[in-house]
Amino acid sequence: MLFPSIVFLFYFLPVFFAIYAITPGVAAKNVILLLASLVFYAWGEPRFVVLLVLQIVLNYGAALVIDASKRRRWLATAAGITANLALLAVFKYADFAVDTFDMATGAGLAAPGIALPLGISFFTFHAMSYLIDVHRGGVAANRSLLSVAVYIAMFPQLVAGPIVRYHTIARRLTARAMTLGRASGGLRIFVLGLAQKVLIADEVARIADPVFDKAAQPGFAEAWLGLGAYTLQIYFDFAGYSNMAIGLGLALGFAFPRNFRLPYTASSITDFWRRWHISLSQWLRDYLYIPLGGSRGSLAETYRNLCLVFVLCGLWHGAEWTFVIWGIHHGCFLVAERAGLSRVLAGAPALLARLYALLAVMAGWVWFRADDLGHALDFFASLSGRHGWGGLSLAMGARLQPLTIVILLVGALLATVRTDIVRGLRRLPAWVARPAGAIGDTAVIISCFALALLSIAAGSYSPFLYFRF
Repeated sequence: MLFPSIVFLFYFLPVFFAIYAITPGVAAKNVILLLASLVFYAWGEPRFVVLLVLQIVLNYGAALVIDASKRRRWLATAAGITANLALLAVFKYADFAVDTFDMATGAGLAAPGIALPLGISFFTFHAMSYLIDVHRGGVAANRSLLSVAVYIAMFPQLVAGPIVRYHTIARRLTARAMTLGRASGGLRIFVLGLAQKVLIADEVARIADPVFDKAAQPGFAEAWLGLGAYTLQIYFDFAGYSNMAIGLGLALGFAFPRNFRLPYTASSITDFWRRWHISLSQWLRDYLYIPLGGSRGSLAETYRNLCLVFVLCGLWHGAEWTFVIWGIHHGCFLVAERAGLSRVLAGAPALLARLYALLAVMAGWVWFRADDLGHALDFFASLSGRHGWGGLSLAMGARLQPLTIVILLVGALLATVRTDIVRGLRRLPAWVARPAGAIGDTAVIISCFALALLSIAAGSYSPFLYFRF
């Protein structure tokens, strides 16, 4: 089931919230939330509900064993992590491994063609963080299978994050309150995320997709236009989903972590990863980079750790060599910044540092979006003018309607300009600031929701990009 759909917005969500609100007690609410989450997942992936339930039971049992015995803790943790990674490897990387082996050896093996379960990368990382936290002693293993199931399968963050670590919401699994204030605030955040996805990401996709998917090689201007549109699309698409998940979580009584903090305003790639997909970068830092040694060893070891983490980050995003190169791309920039580039950027004009970071990120998106290595190299050639310096094609010119141009400009401003409207309102007299803020907030929310519904009703929705990961 998809958040920006008639079924979810007008049937699933109202019915679920009505039942959830009137159900007494946290335990009973957890039952309703789990059942709703399984229905939500089964709506699009009914055959993989068994896999999801299997991972829940597996990690519930492994955590109990880890917590029960110090002598068997390491063995149980290793077995639990291995089982999670094995499931991820089979469903996500089997075809990639066979194709790579076949390409290297010419053995002529056929890929097994295993379908990718929706959200498996996300709920596997949720499960692994739970086991590791229990192993480290930061939290005790939860004796309630229901609570563990709710943590792993909760529908707002089940299929595309943010990656919520167990210790973040452990208390809320047994003690939380659904209040009118939280529900109102959460639904406002949800609507803003819906608008980011439907009104901006889906609209600029009309420009990005034809440029990347066209058979002919785009010229210089068209390639840069398509790359700029994709840069906005992937940000508003993923940030929109994250905000919808965070808003729904708040309405239910949970506090999910912020996942984006204006990443295109970063002044370096290091800064970018403090702002982009924050829940993933923190997961990789705490569960991979630091255990590998982090920056505690020699410079060579630090650089090795950075590169290894980002190779795995690329593989986590997709079972293709283009994703591996995307990870290497970011790893190399991080190494360069550690090696001295960061000092140069610190002394450079702020605008120049931000331009460097934005262009480096955009270059990485070419690898991320391209179908294969050849496609990526051809697109880089287009960006450098090797396929012509001419203007836009007639087909692209027809797509650039006035509304599309306005959305491109608004999206670019929202993504790259740091603003603080709330701070500005606080400078006004209270009798002006309070009503202005309340009226403005309500008007924005109502307008965004109405426009998003019109867009969904028109059938202009496209799937979330991160669903494929």
